[in-house]
Amino acid sequence: MGEPSRMDEAQSVWAEVEEVQPREGDLQNREGDLDGSRWGRSAMASQPEGDGAPGPDALRQQVLEVLRNVLDPELGINIVDLGLVYGVEVEGETVHITYTLTTMGCPIGPMIEAEMKQFLSGVEGIANVEAEMVLRPPWTPEMMSEEAKAALGFF
Repeated sequence: MGEPSRMDEAQSVWAEVEEVQPREGDLQNREGDLDGSRWGRSAMASQPEGDGAPGPDALRQQVLEVLRNVLDPELGINIVDLGLVYGVEVEGETVHITYTLTTMGCPIGPMIEAEMKQFLSGVEGIANVEAEMVLRPPWTPEMMSEEAKAALGFF
């Protein structure tokens, strides 16, 4: 055979990396669970709290819809359908978003984060946006929605 390819080396490195285990409420893009129902949550179960403000589940769904406006500039597909959003947690008026990039060296991380904060700045009930970029688990094309796969020619 010949020398190992760069892909072999990359797969070898990632094989040694421990995968992050999901917490309740995290998005599971590999399983296609963008609404949290796998964890016993449902968008339909979200009811406004007593003061008329949306509850955490409804706000979480609203955050996901708003994040669909953030596009990967190279691919022209939103970060939710690309599977880059790993988790959305709402605590009070703070939303914590865990996301990744398609590659470790991708230079658009700061731009993606700035757009997330910009789009979410107008959402009622959100005063603070905490965005955390993670590299584990590594992004793979299998994390994309069926729509994103079709748009990019993955069948």
